[in-house]
Amino acid sequence: MPSPAKTIFHVDMDAFFVSVEELFNPSLKGKAVVVGGQRSERGVVSAASYQARKFGVHSAMPLRTAAKLCPHAIFVDGHPERYRECSGKVYRTHVVLATGRDGFDRRGLSRYDRH
Repeated sequence: MPSPAKTIFHVDMDAFFVSVEELFNPSLKGKAVVVGGQRSERGVVSAASYQARKFGVHSAMPLRTAAKLCPHAIFVDGHPERYRECSGKVYRTHVVLATGRDGFDRRGLSRYDRH
């Protein structure tokens, strides 16, 4: 008897924090957005929208460097409680989709997801 087919789900969550911020503030959609703090603060980028990435902004970059590379970017403070809530919903959706499948693997979820 052949073994059941294995289904693999891959979800690109590189800009997950930005996507969550867009849910709470739809005016951010389609704009260069940097999550992690304000442009003049000391700190690092937690996430950057794809529009900001076009200018070289990436995670772990100092906020001030990101501001120099993408001066028109919108800088927003992070909201870990929002990310935790939304990542839980994503995880639960994956579990539903994977029900009955052997080998469901929960790798690479956000550090804010603590279930």
